[in-house]
This record gives sequence, C-alpha cells and structure tokens, in this order.
Amino acid sequence: MRDRHAAEARGRRGEEQAAWYLRLKGWTIVASRVRTKAGEVDLIARRRGVVAFVEVKARATAEELDHAIDERRLVRVAAAAEILAPEHAMAGEAIRIDVVLLAPGCLPRHIENAWIG
Repeated sequence: MRDRHAAEARGRRGEEQAAWYLRLKGWTIVASRVRTKAGEVDLIARRRGVVAFVEVKARATAEELDHAIDERRLVRVAAAAEILAPEHAMAGEAIRIDVVLLAPGCLPRHIENAWIG
C-alpha cells in the first residue's frame, strides 16, 4: 500500500512539474487530473489555437522514460480527450495528444502529437 501512495505522490509532483514546464513554454493549463469513463487526462493545456490533452510520465531514471508510454496508454488518453474535447476546445482549435516525460537530472521532454489516431 505504501508503494501505491508513493507512486501517487510522485505522479502528482510530476504533473505539477509538467504544468510549470508547459506554462514556461507559453501554454495555459485549463484543467488537471480530469477523469472520464474512458480514463484520466493528466493535463489539458491551450496555446494559440491548440488544445493539448497531455499524458505526464515521471520516472526515477532517464532510461525508464523509454518505456514509460505505450500505445495502450495513448489510446486511453485519446478516448478521454474525445469525451472532453467538446467542453474544452473552442470552434476552430486544433486538438492533439501530447506527452511530457520527466526524470531527475533531465530536462523535461515534451512530445507533441504523440498520438495520431
């Protein structure tokens, strides 16, 4: 049980770090930890006509980041984004799925358009 709580805390810290990183890149965070019947979206961000549904993965080492995201996770985020898009995207805005990968001692890695479904 303690491992689960530690993982939850690590995930929350990672989401906070990713939100600040995206803000520094000019994004506005419009929602976080949004749950749907299809799954959860970690962050929803907007910048210049784009709404990004962002999956955040924080790992203990940079090497672990290579395996942090897979198609199954991206399909889940895309399904949740489809449910959330009418509420969060305005007419004419592009919608995409992004990923932010975090590990201690490394700059955040922002993968734009990680899912093209």
